Amino acid sequence: MMSEYKKHYLITGGAGFIGNHLIRALLKDEDLRITIIDNFDPFYPRQIKLLNTDGFEKHQQILLLDKNLDDLSSFELQKILPQKVDVIIHLAAKAGVRPSINNPLAYQRTNVLGTQMLLDFAKESGVKQFVFASSSSVYGVNKNLPWKEEEQLQPISPYAMTKLAGEMAGHVFSSLYGIRFIALRFFTVYGPSQRPDLAIHKFVKSILKDQPITMYGDGSTSRDYTYVDDIVQGVLAAIHYDQSLFEIINLGNRYAVSLNELISNIEELVGKKAKIDQQPEQPGDVPQTFADISKAKQLLNYQPTTQLKEGLKNFYDWFQANKELLLH
Repeated sequence: MMSEYKKHYLITGGAGFIGNHLIRALLKDEDLRITIIDNFDPFYPRQIKLLNTDGFEKHQQILLLDKNLDDLSSFELQKILPQKVDVIIHLAAKAGVRPSINNPLAYQRTNVLGTQMLLDFAKESGVKQFVFASSSSVYGVNKNLPWKEEEQLQPISPYAMTKLAGEMAGHVFSSLYGIRFIALRFFTVYGPSQRPDLAIHKFVKSILKDQPITMYGDGSTSRDYTYVDDIVQGVLAAIHYDQSLFEIINLGNRYAVSLNELISNIEELVGKKAKIDQQPEQPGDVPQTFADISKAKQLLNYQPTTQLKEGLKNFYDWFQANKELLLH
């Protein structure tokens, strides 16, 4: 019964990479009821998401709904979840910069309309706290490094534009209805259970299979790689943040790593040299990302602690433990 639980969190995308790490951290609180909505999007194999959610079924406090936000209305969600929701953590999204260029409408539908539906649900159900997973991609091409939250934003992919639209929809509902909306701009998250379409996962898999890795450009592009446990700490702090009604906050590592440096680190970890298939730079990809995290430190007491070598080793250990599934 719901009365056993003091708080009820609705987490979208809870079977995904960041979502499953967040839920495992939240399970330490036995007074918490967690409802997960995830559509097990075939963007990558369902078996990997089942690996992510392994063990969830043992916890009575978790309800996992295999539902697509695209197909739900606020009214239908209220019927599914009659219990009061205290916090929404909206991680679900159609992911990926490059695929969004080929199908922008699908990204609008899921990322913009899905977010709007959840905001409608929050308004109608009296949810007071809404944590939104945004992205560093909203900054676009910007040489004012490291990026502060108040930079001028010029997204260069449909995916990035949908994340910016989500932030602005949150601002509107925060202003109109007093919903506290915290948008967290994630910077290149990696770690165990990372999605198979992302660079570190792809590179490890290709090197182990003696297949070439695709490198777009000359390897000088750089990313602020942020370990998933550090991101989770930032999300947990945002769930409890209560100082202002609307904030946009970077969650990064404040340390940019070039693609060449990343590949070198992975080669060292795996013990094999990569065969490199060099291709032109891709439309929609930004040359570099680099977070100013001073606001996160100030408002959320955010302090990333995992450096790249340690984080890569943790990913590799997870990959090796599950290689029968992951090397297919």
